[in-house]
Amino acid sequence: MHSMVRYKVDIDRDIGLKKRVGRRILLLTINQYVKVKSLEEAYELNQKRANRVLGGMMWLRMGKGRAMTVIDLSDLGLDKIEESEDAFSIGCMCTLREMETHEGLHEYFDGAIKECVRHIVGVQFRNSATVGGSIFGRFGFSDVLTCFLALDTYVELYKGGIVSLKEFVDMPRDNDILVRILIKKDGRKVKYLSERMTKTDFPMIAAAVAVKEEKVYCAVGARPMKAMLVEDVLPQKDAIDMFAQKIKEKFAYGSNMRGSAEYRKHLAGVCIRRALTELLKETK
Repeated sequence: MHSMVRYKVDIDRDIGLKKRVGRRILLLTINQYVKVKSLEEAYELNQKRANRVLGGMMWLRMGKGRAMTVIDLSDLGLDKIEESEDAFSIGCMCTLREMETHEGLHEYFDGAIKECVRHIVGVQFRNSATVGGSIFGRFGFSDVLTCFLALDTYVELYKGGIVSLKEFVDMPRDNDILVRILIKKDGRKVKYLSERMTKTDFPMIAAAVAVKEEKVYCAVGARPMKAMLVEDVLPQKDAIDMFAQKIKEKFAYGSNMRGSAEYRKHLAGVCIRRALTELLKETK
């Protein structure tokens, strides 16, 4: 345990914890850093509102304010991807880059998981950003959340147990600890698509479409709200356009600097149509 760890850095040697925004400076001040030895210790520390779980710290460090204690989970062995006969288990401290390069994930999901992370900033960023942060944060711009939502995905919470990702997305935020993500091998075929202004920017829209037997799962994120899942009956090949138009209407959209609500709605329909067309070609 290290007391009074303060990150106050001159602008001339900025390491990312300080950021100039107009005339303001964003500064995260950390009073205490603890590398925990158990999930119980992490959970107890995290019950205080001023404390925060430390992952890759890629988004946390961009904020302004004070964290009394940051909780480091890196000694708990939660940075592995384990494949069994019926599921993939991804520890919360696993980096986006590790998911991107994992052969088992790539093979089973036909490159969809690699596709959902490869545009996220850059390799250096993905070498630090963790899947736990992407999922637990439930960010509107999260490519990972959108892709995983179309799959048979569950989260394991230390106190809350195993919960489906679809249910977790709508749960109120609390101070539980996300331990790992479980993706069942249920035979779904999935495609992930996104539209961006530039390759490494946040997505204007993100869509994941999965099919299994006569069912289709459509997740749309970056609306710019967090991802949402819609399930429906698989259409015939000659009804894909009509299906995409119907499904896009089931989501709400908003406007921001990256695009208008109307444009996002149009892009959602395009992404759903393209993904489903490719999936139905592969299942001939």
